[in-house]
Amino acid sequence: MAVVKIVEYQGPDPHETFAWKFTDRTGRSDELSTWTQLIVREAQEAILFKNGQAFDLFTAGRHTLRTHNIPLLATFMNLPSGGKSPFKAEIWFVNKLYSLDIKWGTPTPIQIQDPRYGAWLPVRSHGQFGIRIADSRKFLIKLVGSVAAFNKENLVQFFRGILTTRIKDLISSYIVLEKKSILELNAFLNEFSTHMEETLRPILQDFGIEMVNFFVNSINVPDDDPAVIQLKNALAKRAEMDILGYSYQQQRSFDTLETAASNEGGGALAMQAGLGLGMGVGLGKTFGQVSDQMGNQMAVTDFGSCPSCRAKLPKNARFCPQCGFQINRCPLCGNPVPQGVSECPHCGALLSVECPHCKREINPGMKFCPFCGEALCKVCSVCGEKIEPQAHFCPSCGKKIERD
Repeated sequence: MAVVKIVEYQGPDPHETFAWKFTDRTGRSDELSTWTQLIVREAQEAILFKNGQAFDLFTAGRHTLRTHNIPLLATFMNLPSGGKSPFKAEIWFVNKLYSLDIKWGTPTPIQIQDPRYGAWLPVRSHGQFGIRIADSRKFLIKLVGSVAAFNKENLVQFFRGILTTRIKDLISSYIVLEKKSILELNAFLNEFSTHMEETLRPILQDFGIEMVNFFVNSINVPDDDPAVIQLKNALAKRAEMDILGYSYQQQRSFDTLETAASNEGGGALAMQAGLGLGMGVGLGKTFGQVSDQMGNQMAVTDFGSCPSCRAKLPKNARFCPQCGFQINRCPLCGNPVPQGVSECPHCGALLSVECPHCKREINPGMKFCPFCGEALCKVCSVCGEKIEPQAHFCPSCGKKIERD
């Protein structure tokens, strides 16, 4: 047989290829002899294979394949010592250069519940990591198999399932344990990258691969997802209210006023309440500015006085500490309000009223009591429009009103 005299690396770019099985230009790969010259470059190692088993390993340098430097293979094949003996064996080259730009990413979004806002959001992530072949023998035996070369693409394909599963688990557990909002994770990428690297390094070590570094470039959510759109709109609305200086409860009061103004006969009431509310907000700003200047002199008066004995009230007091009188407070401005009124005399906000039938508190403007079901005002039997006490015909459909 024609024996290969010189064996050296002739494969693809060593920065892209981790392992390559020697084949010369004529297609010969395993016709060797004890006078064959093996040339191994820096950052490479060469290993002799026979019948799928790994035998002798060579580091950088020029080697003659004599029986004394291939003891494992010589013993396995019973090669005679001395002289020239042809034999068949494969030679694999392993490139141990650093490869620092291997890309990774989640193929599909991960559904995770945001620990801060409680919404289920689809989370995506991507980045890159760097590796180096640390144990050539273990790497070839566990990964390479029967392919002629093993490159970055083969590596990513092999580890895609393992890495994707582990990365999904790590992202989910990190978010849950650290209780960080998904929308804020990009501020903790370095911390998260270190956490991922420490967890994934032992997995690659089992295959003879050293993880040099691991980077998470981005953790994000799709902008067109309905849940993401709804959450971002809510956060934008909250930021707007914070900037303008009013709360969600005040916004609800504004909405109530708009609803009352749009109803028949409610315009005057809405205008009165709106004026009262506007005056309350304006006065609140004025008193706030005066309070900043006068210190604690105005602190007590912010909480009002007892309607019965006029004693000063502590914050959020429900009973007067002097006479024991029960204090009803406006849910909007917090000031004491008299018994039985339907709107706050301080800010004009609508208060709860009492059902004339079951005597339970209900929201103003209701047509039927939600507790006893009795009608709270007379309504048209045809169109359901509210009827004023003195009206003889429905203002919407014109039906004549039958009097009791």
